[in-house]
Amino acid sequence: MKKDIILSGVGGQGIISIAGIIGYAALAKNLYLKQSEVHGMSQRGGAVMSNLRISDKPIASDLIPFGMADVIISVEPMEGLRYLNYLSPDGWFITNLEPFVNIPDYPSLEEITDKIKKIKNHVILNADQIANEIKAKKSMNTVMLGAAAPFLGLEMENFETGIKNIFGSKGEDILKQNIDALKAGIKEAEKFYK
Repeated sequence: MKKDIILSGVGGQGIISIAGIIGYAALAKNLYLKQSEVHGMSQRGGAVMSNLRISDKPIASDLIPFGMADVIISVEPMEGLRYLNYLSPDGWFITNLEPFVNIPDYPSLEEITDKIKKIKNHVILNADQIANEIKAKKSMNTVMLGAAAPFLGLEMENFETGIKNIFGSKGEDILKQNIDALKAGIKEAEKFYK
């Protein structure tokens, strides 16, 4: 088993938490893990991108070559499209529909959606709206992780272990919100592959 994952978004949207949850989930399944440096996270509103590789065999490099990513998880649609050249022909592009407009010439949502719909395997959802609906407003990133979960080769209990490691110290309410957000994302993604 090997999964090469690109995480993308904007600073402050929870990319580090997604990477942490996947990392702990992979370790719970006794997998190897490598993650590249995350860029731009120190600046809210700045671009953030990370390479995350998990495998049942040792991993030589933490960087994913162009055209080899199994999954791109993007919490911001335009940021995800920036890394489309990393996606393998059979890879999955999973993105939040809600834009984070941080530049004056941000493309229209219609233009972005049209580009995403041309990608062979894609999941596009409004994770912000889903998080609000389940009363877990700050868990948009975990909704996105849930949407990607079916394509990562990990089990629900692995993800729950990851969530407990990242959010366990914040109390039962936050823990429950994130587990609910993960499940809501999984349910939404089913519309795209079943």
